Amino acid sequence: MRILVALSGGIDSSTVAHMLAEQGHELIGVRFTLWSDPLAPALAEILPNKCCNAQTAARAAATAKALKIPLHIVDLSEEFKRAVVDPFLAGYRAGKTPNPCIGCNRSIKFGKLLSLMEELHCERLATGHYARTATEELSDGSTRMLLLEAEDERKDQSYYLYGLTQEQLARAVFPLGTMRKAEVYALAKRYDVPYDEYYRESQDLCFFPEKTPEQFLRRHLTDALKPGKIVRRDGTVVGDHEGLPLYTVGQRRGLGIGGLTIPLEVVSKDSDRNELVVAERGEVHTDEVTLTDLRFVSWIPEPGMEHAFECRLRSLSPRRSGTLSIEGNTARFSFPDPVSPQAPGQALVLYRGREVVGGGTMG
Repeated sequence: MRILVALSGGIDSSTVAHMLAEQGHELIGVRFTLWSDPLAPALAEILPNKCCNAQTAARAAATAKALKIPLHIVDLSEEFKRAVVDPFLAGYRAGKTPNPCIGCNRSIKFGKLLSLMEELHCERLATGHYARTATEELSDGSTRMLLLEAEDERKDQSYYLYGLTQEQLARAVFPLGTMRKAEVYALAKRYDVPYDEYYRESQDLCFFPEKTPEQFLRRHLTDALKPGKIVRRDGTVVGDHEGLPLYTVGQRRGLGIGGLTIPLEVVSKDSDRNELVVAERGEVHTDEVTLTDLRFVSWIPEPGMEHAFECRLRSLSPRRSGTLSIEGNTARFSFPDPVSPQAPGQALVLYRGREVVGGGTMG
């Protein structure tokens, strides 16, 4: 089979390429060059983009050379800026905490890769994602694709893929979905994939060199960073903030408020008054969240009815039970056991067993 392999240069994608070559497939490699922050400090010269640095570029080239396959380098800087970075900044400006990895997977990694797959006359697209797919046969003889969690729950990335379409899933191959990370490292060693004992996977957002987005936001949202007051829900002032976009609902550290027996956490942002509202940890709970930008993988729960699901509020957070009710273009997810306040802009992803049903953006 002729397969397009996404070769980021990480251990996972490099190992995938070796696995598929060993199975006898004809491979074509592709590596994206993505946008990196032009306002970043000198560190960016060494690490301009966590997935597009000299080390990963060298590893991708070495893998392609070892397998004697072509490697296409595609510059998607402008597309990435427009589809991922700009919405990320707009979300923070609007008081939300967006998750750019979900949109990136849908529009950049799979959107652009599948277009390139067709241009290069490949039959499938292989990536290093930890996820699985399955084909379900329906009673009328038709089939549909299911998205499933990876076998290794600690590395599962299906949370970020709930926005993929049936067409995208039908063409995708996830060779690592049934493997444990330790097995992947063992294969990488057998295939002589170059890495040293200091190798660490990037777990952070890729388009700025720092570990958190704070400095990135300071560089790009200067006009939106207006200092204001930190207040309790009754209006009592307990401190000062440096600009609402720098804080997120649920945040407990970095508030600059000390000397308290019970730590405070952010429970909301009052944009009209430019106030950051806090409460003692555990004081505020919610029993439901509203979802927008709904996306379902293979089937849509019937609107106007309550459907029992499990969900994740973050990629590897514990699952929580609840019920989903779809109302037009939005939905409500209700929790029998109230949860802490959730950050608007983050994703709630629905599960039925190991199947990823879909999800939406919390408002």
